Amino acid sequence: MGKLKLQIQLSIDGYISGPNGEMDWMIWNWDAELKKFVGKITESTDTIVLGRKLAQGFIPHWNSNTELEGAGKINNSKKIVFTKTLENSEWKNTELEKGNLAEKIIDLKKSNQKDIIVYGGGEFVSSLIKENLIDEFYFFINPSILGKGMTIFESVDYKTDLKLESAKTYDCGIIVLKYKL
Repeated sequence: MGKLKLQIQLSIDGYISGPNGEMDWMIWNWDAELKKFVGKITESTDTIVLGRKLAQGFIPHWNSNTELEGAGKINNSKKIVFTKTLENSEWKNTELEKGNLAEKIIDLKKSNQKDIIVYGGGEFVSSLIKENLIDEFYFFINPSILGKGMTIFESVDYKTDLKLESAKTYDCGIIVLKYKL
């Protein structure tokens, strides 16, 4: 049975983007050790799940930047885009899912031998958290304070305790916190 892993960049104050969608605060000049760690997170995965809003930028970005580290893994992985509006996929290795989010994720976890990774977007991840569908959380904390913005905890309306598995600082300034339910 596969696990659902969330890998997401956050500001110190818990935002994934600024109030107008700004993402210029994120560090992408990762050191070699952090890149190696990300490789370990994704080596056990074969499927990526995304919300439609993120998918419309994420998938074309990786398809057109094949020279980037990790692009081969992302482009060759099966992608499932949860959407209510798209009618067909224009992207390779991508299927659209319009069904019940919780049911589909549970079925996917049961049928996958490998793990599944989710990168976002905000509303989609918030729904996954609310439904307790994420097994492992990888929070990449960037050294920025935004004050306002989009959070992945918007729809969560109950207390959830997570178990800290590890905390590691990297030379680029990012701290990675790994939690499990």
